[in-house]
Amino acid sequence: MKVFSKEQIYEGDKLTADRQKISSTELMERAGTQIFNWIHARMQGAQVPIHVFCGIGNNGGDGLVLARHLITHGYNVNTFVINCSDKRSKDFLVNYDRIKNVTKKWPVLLNCAEDFPEINAEDIIVDAVFGIGLNRPIDTWVKQLFIHFRTSKAFTLAIDIPSGLFPDKPIEDEDAVVWAGYTLSFASPKLVFFLPETAKYTVQWEVLDIGLDQEFLFTTETEVELIGKHEVLPNYMPREKYSHKGQFGHTLIIGGSYGKIGAVTLASRAALSSGAGLVSVFVPKCGYYPLQAAFPEAMVITDINEELITNIEFNIEPTVVAFGIGAGTNKQTGSAFEVFLKTNKAPLVIDADGINLLAKKKSLLKFLPESSILTPHPKELERLIGAWNDDFEKLNKVKAFAKKHKVIIIIKGAHSITVYDDKLYVNTTGNSGLSTAGSGDVLTGIVTGLVSQGYNPLVAAIFGVYLHGKSADIAVEDFGYQSLIASHVIDYLGEAYIDLFKQPEPPEQLEENKQEPK
Repeated sequence: MKVFSKEQIYEGDKLTADRQKISSTELMERAGTQIFNWIHARMQGAQVPIHVFCGIGNNGGDGLVLARHLITHGYNVNTFVINCSDKRSKDFLVNYDRIKNVTKKWPVLLNCAEDFPEINAEDIIVDAVFGIGLNRPIDTWVKQLFIHFRTSKAFTLAIDIPSGLFPDKPIEDEDAVVWAGYTLSFASPKLVFFLPETAKYTVQWEVLDIGLDQEFLFTTETEVELIGKHEVLPNYMPREKYSHKGQFGHTLIIGGSYGKIGAVTLASRAALSSGAGLVSVFVPKCGYYPLQAAFPEAMVITDINEELITNIEFNIEPTVVAFGIGAGTNKQTGSAFEVFLKTNKAPLVIDADGINLLAKKKSLLKFLPESSILTPHPKELERLIGAWNDDFEKLNKVKAFAKKHKVIIIIKGAHSITVYDDKLYVNTTGNSGLSTAGSGDVLTGIVTGLVSQGYNPLVAAIFGVYLHGKSADIAVEDFGYQSLIASHVIDYLGEAYIDLFKQPEPPEQLEENKQEPK
């Protein structure tokens, strides 16, 4: 799914109106009608008080359309207009007149905190105050209104984007933003729904189809893509009946140190379970027996040192190499890594202490093969690119770094983001159960195993992140969030692959949902 920028959404609205020969007012009617249909299908006329708060721009116009349909269908509606400026959009004024034609209970103008209505916890708030076009700090009394929403504990439904939240820049005051339980977004979700600092402002979201021009939707290139099953499935490479292990590559995992052989074991198991044909592991001598016992499918090569990696030598020709898992940042290990980088010809996946060693000596970055994959957690990323003030600055710094060094970076998190060549690929699978030791090692193994099989590095990164999260989503059904461990993610990888080909059960459609409001 494409995630359109603010400017692209404006362009899409204009193109749709021009190509479909409709007015912007008619497009607003579509949007408000779709919101009504969504609510009506779920409430079926229930007389819960619904408070619709409208701004004076186009987002407020959408709210007025919604309020009009709710009124004509007999809902218990209170409509309010946030009178925060003398300027009103044309389409807002059209719909302000229309709602006055269907009810004697005209929208109430709110001018200050003394005008705030009483809202009970059992009520519903519809936030149609500001849309994506907000470009200035809000008035103090409007901020107080948003705090009033929150303290009421009423369910809050935001139209397009929670008011006060900018689609393309950070916020300075969390009290100046509506905290929505659900957001109905037009055209596409907004990037801020997936960033650590701003995701909290909407618990859930859904995209509503308002009939934007299909050519625009299909042909417009976006900087951000949302990755789910439909996005990764076309990249899946099926296996032929007479295929053999040699066709799926030879993965080499280099890492481990005394007390951290488990990390390499997890990564190696994940690489083989993701489909690599062969897996060899290069570890200090102390890792030989643990690996042979815990993972008999692996071939083990050892360093001359008992506890650390000090001299990386092997007589195989790996298809791909992963480095850094549990390796430590000892000076001898760093020297061995440098020598390895200068002679290595295989594609690389670098994690953990491999990233820390690169951060310590950034001159080594020039030896990375093009399209190497780096999988840092937040602290490792900060050591690599420097500190950031907010999520947008972080993304810009990662994009600049990835472009400069021609690498792929996976920003790990609740919605892991793969960054390459100015594009962001936002993952939709995974859960908080992955906040556990070793889950990053498993991700590195999965991604490495996919590269081993012949997947393009960018595809391997995107697909690997998806499979990692999907496996955890399936496993958590059996283990719960607290008891999920990294090994479970490996154990459920097969089910994550199988799930790619499962067809969803068709939802039951209510007759009322098929009808246009009168």
